[in-house]
Amino acid sequence: MNDEFYMQLAIEQAKKAEEQNEVPIGAIIVYQDKVVGTGYNVRELTQQTLSHAELVAIQEANQTIGSWRLEDCTLYVTLEPCPMCAGAIVQSRIKRVVFGAFDPKAGCAGTLMNLLDEKRFNHQVDVTAGVLETECSDLLTSFFKALRKQRKS
Repeated sequence: MNDEFYMQLAIEQAKKAEEQNEVPIGAIIVYQDKVVGTGYNVRELTQQTLSHAELVAIQEANQTIGSWRLEDCTLYVTLEPCPMCAGAIVQSRIKRVVFGAFDPKAGCAGTLMNLLDEKRFNHQVDVTAGVLETECSDLLTSFFKALRKQRKS
């Protein structure tokens, strides 16, 4: 299985968010070719700041693995991680992050800065960017276009 296969699973999570009128961002965590955590945005539903897809997936992976350390795991996420999620990724010791769409407003895996490769931290993360970028970007673009249209009505 390759990055595109796992990103497609993250996209499926993003679509679950969209079905609940959440920003369609999805994430999965893979350890030894097995999905150990899944998540999608539920911030509007829960009204909790920490309800980003990556953090939901990290919590599930922690429970599945039985440790706060997610060493040798890869996180797949449809949108480049924000500063909060990038910090959690570093703290959880995730080895690699693969993301789809770039985030020009909050991206901290290379766009605005790269917190995942900050040498002053005790852990750095390998990053692969732009996997199924068009599909991931299209999900977000169509969601926000529909939201703007709905607000105008």
